[in-house]
Amino acid sequence: MPEHSWRDRIVGARMTVDDEFADRVEQSSFSRQQWGLVMTATQFEIEDPEDPEAARIVANTDQLESVLPELDKIEEQMRGVGGGSGSGVSAGGAGGLLGGIKDALGIGGGGGGVDESRKTEATRLVEAYAEELQRHLEERGRWDELREMAAEEA
Repeated sequence: MPEHSWRDRIVGARMTVDDEFADRVEQSSFSRQQWGLVMTATQFEIEDPEDPEAARIVANTDQLESVLPELDKIEEQMRGVGGGSGSGVSAGGAGGLLGGIKDALGIGGGGGGVDESRKTEATRLVEAYAEELQRHLEERGRWDELREMAAEEA
């Protein structure tokens, strides 16, 4: 049976940090659902795991751009649910299942680019989360073990 990776060993720590980080998310422009999508698109890595002094958890946000259009859709849905008849959110257009599939394949006619300010905010928030996660692991005496596991996996 293969041994678990260091990422598998931090699930509980991530749940604790998620709870502790909830205030930061609430102060951001992201809803909890949007933040969940941002986190789904984020991969955590340990940079320089063989060097105890330089090693740190970093957030790989390379996939973030692919979920940014979905953040807007979540926001529109939330406004539509809470906005009542005067919300100004239209259900028309090329949306729906087919529109979502087209957008996912990059052939949708959305015409919009990536919202750089949202991308920047998400990246900064994820980086702060990574720092908080590392701090949490260090305070509980788990950091060195996980860093060593990451070095062995590299």
